Amino acid sequence: MKVLRTPDECFEALPGYDFIPHYTEVPDGEGGALRIHHLDAGPRDGSIVLCMHGQPTWSYLYRHMIPILTAAGLRVLAPDLVGFGRSDKPDRREDYSYQRQVDWMLAWLQQNDFREVTLVGQDWGGLIGLRLVAADPERFDRIVVANSGLPMPAGVTEEFAQAVHRYRAEAPTPTQEQVIEAMWDSDPTRPDRSFAVWQKWTWETEDLPIADFVTRAIDGRDLTHEESAAYGAPFPDPRFKMGPRAMPSQVPTLPDDPSVPANRRAWEFFSESKIPLLCAFSDNDPVSNGVSQILQKLIPGAQGQPHREIQGGGHFLQEGRGQELAEAIIGFIRAS
Repeated sequence: MKVLRTPDECFEALPGYDFIPHYTEVPDGEGGALRIHHLDAGPRDGSIVLCMHGQPTWSYLYRHMIPILTAAGLRVLAPDLVGFGRSDKPDRREDYSYQRQVDWMLAWLQQNDFREVTLVGQDWGGLIGLRLVAADPERFDRIVVANSGLPMPAGVTEEFAQAVHRYRAEAPTPTQEQVIEAMWDSDPTRPDRSFAVWQKWTWETEDLPIADFVTRAIDGRDLTHEESAAYGAPFPDPRFKMGPRAMPSQVPTLPDDPSVPANRRAWEFFSESKIPLLCAFSDNDPVSNGVSQILQKLIPGAQGQPHREIQGGGHFLQEGRGQELAEAIIGFIRAS
């Protein structure tokens, strides 16, 4: 596996991000190793809060929340997924899969022997984090899901699945504006108004405009130019962007997607899990709309919890509503 590593100088003087880096090597699955980066802030004996980011962001997303959580006596771990942030970046599309991300992060979790963990998962951080809980539940005391979930294709007809496959193979690459339009005006009967638009755009756009797209998906505060640029810092040229480009296509949206069986097994676990689970979703995130209600209904550990619908924040609510999300996490930990 050929791996790229973002130069350290790309991370110098980023606003609000002066944390000491920590690294762990894990098997890459092909006889080599990958280096995973994480932040470790707060008291060493504090209750652990594992903050997992998604696509196309990195641990920079949690910089506003970390001081709030550590001031409450909590120890915060914020890793970068493989392909993101300061972690290593395999350079081929086929190097990335949902299962591999789970395997890599599970190896990271177990090698560091983190226990009594409260998971905070947003976007892919939830998709991967929930699979970690299902794989090694004894390490987790609580779960907070924010604008994320454990996707399973439901009610997808063979006709629609074939239409999506044709769209992915034959349609022209959508523009960024078409992607945004599809997100806010989705139609489950039309491939060109479905999640397939995001999947196709990210994969076929070699120089993915990461900083610009993250900025557009935030509600509640305006990023400075320097903050916006920091989201692009791990990706100094298009070669480094394979992770953000490849991962959307790994979301299981069709019955024949390879991660469906593993997610089904994870759902079998969660259908009986009593690990306390809190939903803290934005009320204006088009990506995860309706998922909070599904989790609350189907997971025993989510029943009776003080779930939060956070006003505003957009998809990346850690930026626009970091204070509210951090307070929800602190209250949940203290109450359970």
